[in-house]
Amino acid sequence: MTPDNKRTTAGSAWLAVLAAGITAAMHIWKLPAALVGIQADLGTTLIQAGLLLGIIQLASVVGGLATAVCGELVGLRRLLLTGLALLSVASVLGALAPTTELLMASRTVEGVGFLLAVVVAPALIRKVTPPKQLNVALASWGAFQGVATLIGLSAGALFLQAAGWREWWLVMAVLTLLPVPLLLRRVPRDMPPAVPGLQSALRKVGRTVVTRQPWITGVVFACYTAQWIAVLGFLPSIYRSAGLEGPLPGILSAIVGGVNAVGALSAGPLIQRGLSERTIMFWTFLAMSAASVATFAVGWETVGNGVLFQFAFIAVFSAVGGLIPAAVTRYSVRIAPADGSVTAVLGLTQQIFNVGNFLGPMLFALLATSTGGWGTTWWLTCALSTAGMALLAFMGKGDANIHGVARRSGKPLSTQRKAEL
Repeated sequence: MTPDNKRTTAGSAWLAVLAAGITAAMHIWKLPAALVGIQADLGTTLIQAGLLLGIIQLASVVGGLATAVCGELVGLRRLLLTGLALLSVASVLGALAPTTELLMASRTVEGVGFLLAVVVAPALIRKVTPPKQLNVALASWGAFQGVATLIGLSAGALFLQAAGWREWWLVMAVLTLLPVPLLLRRVPRDMPPAVPGLQSALRKVGRTVVTRQPWITGVVFACYTAQWIAVLGFLPSIYRSAGLEGPLPGILSAIVGGVNAVGALSAGPLIQRGLSERTIMFWTFLAMSAASVATFAVGWETVGNGVLFQFAFIAVFSAVGGLIPAAVTRYSVRIAPADGSVTAVLGLTQQIFNVGNFLGPMLFALLATSTGGWGTTWWLTCALSTAGMALLAFMGKGDANIHGVARRSGKPLSTQRKAEL
């Protein structure tokens, strides 16, 4: 391979990883537009629907650190490819499920595949991306969930007008495998670890988990993801309860999810202008609270064209919220301690915030069920945003490891910061 070809491959490798992350996340968003069909087919209750939305996160609740250890042992690319394969197989099994319980079981397996894909992806992007492209690559990764939401919800809404949810599950099984050839061609093979063995991997992960910052970062991120996934997961149902029919609820929900990418891509320029990740997250939580109150606390059904106003406010909720995953991703890849593991930071963060992803939809559904409507759900979104803002004070600046490496290496901090970022 010529030097020019090597540079081209390196420059596009992160795009292959990003494509894999988007297809993995589409498995979360293939469900909301299909909930009505699933409820009619399997007799699924609203609470069970909330569990179906959240249960795909169950593996991430308990397996984030285990995935980090596996990443250190067997390699990041191998784990990403394994995750895509599991997602595809589980989607086929879900298409064949005769009961809600078995569909939940298949969603749990999908959760394992999703975990393997998204925990290692940011670390793999950091590993294969040229320094000049790293800011763009990490900001783009912060947008993967929004892009997956846009594609998954809109494609699902349109597809389900012509076929059933089981056929949609089979289509998703095929789509999941499309990034595999790109990964095999563009992403370099995993190299053996410098110090092989389980003990070395556990030591690196152990050095990471005893530090404070990844834990707090995970909880702060959970305060965002729990409310965002709950609102977006039930948004098609909310629009149907407002009287919208056909593909419109799914398409409007897809647009709301898609604009999340706008916020994610805006984080990089804001950081370049000197805003810290903590500052960005504080104002984002505040804006999300205001937008959720405007969305759910107001009786828009009594206002002419009220659904359009509600749509505008919930779009603001999602678009502004996209700043948080981008800021957290950028923060997380640089807070691993010296001789620690970036993958462990990402795995631990994933494990913690997925507790929120698991509980968020169920709490959202429980609140709506117990109070007789969606109008009180802003209580949950505002409570989570308030908790997130309070915890930001304990996060730190996120450059402790940079100082530590600089002290040991003797390099100027400015030089070391460039190398890390």
